Amino acid sequence: MLSTDFVTGAPNWLDLGSPDTSASAQFYGGVFQWDFQSAGPDAGGYGFFQKDGKTVAALGPLTEEGASPAWTVYFQTPDADATAKAVEQGGGTVRVAPFDVMDAGRMACLTDPGGAEFSVWQPAATKGLEATSEDNTLLWAELHVGDVPAALSFYRSLFGWRSQEMEAPGMTYTVLSHAEGDQQDASFGGLAPLQEGMEPRWIPYFCVADADATVGRAQENGGSVLMPAADVPDVGRIAWLADPHGAPFAILKPDPRHG
Repeated sequence: MLSTDFVTGAPNWLDLGSPDTSASAQFYGGVFQWDFQSAGPDAGGYGFFQKDGKTVAALGPLTEEGASPAWTVYFQTPDADATAKAVEQGGGTVRVAPFDVMDAGRMACLTDPGGAEFSVWQPAATKGLEATSEDNTLLWAELHVGDVPAALSFYRSLFGWRSQEMEAPGMTYTVLSHAEGDQQDASFGGLAPLQEGMEPRWIPYFCVADADATVGRAQENGGSVLMPAADVPDVGRIAWLADPHGAPFAILKPDPRHG
């Protein structure tokens, strides 16, 4: 599972692009009990979701033309410029060229060859999220894409990811691990074949203590259920949700034997 000891290729940041940041802050506050802290007058409306004073995600207005409300997963890189160049060479797209975020770090907004958007973060003053893999924080990142082997090859060339295939209900699921340490301990996400009607995308999974109660809070606060809560053997209880602006995300109450 995710830790905050970030290494190359591990998810180290997560933010939500929203057409109404105050409404989004209210929704996620209701669902996850997050507080919203502005990054200041020079940040263009960007700010941080916090739990117990620790940053667990971020929120900002939609900045790219034609962008839809969505969560974006960032992966750690030692060199954002080199990664952006490698994305282009690998058949992906650089949507926003690398740039410095004040003294916090350097980032780029990218799209993989299968059409899924992601970003990279080269840390400086801001190393990354301050809490993960506990209740109401990021636990897992999952890519749904049309061509799984091609996606795996692309990201492996960027980040050196390792992978292991598992049989899941109705499909083969690929568990992703970054390049350092024990492969199981280094796992942070998965790769799944695209389901009919879905767009290629990265989906963040947030750890919760009670999946059904979280689904209820999401609905009470104007969200919708994309996939009702269901038990996945040896994984836990999962649901897919969308916030009031349509940004999808998932929740997982881990099987206690594994978390």
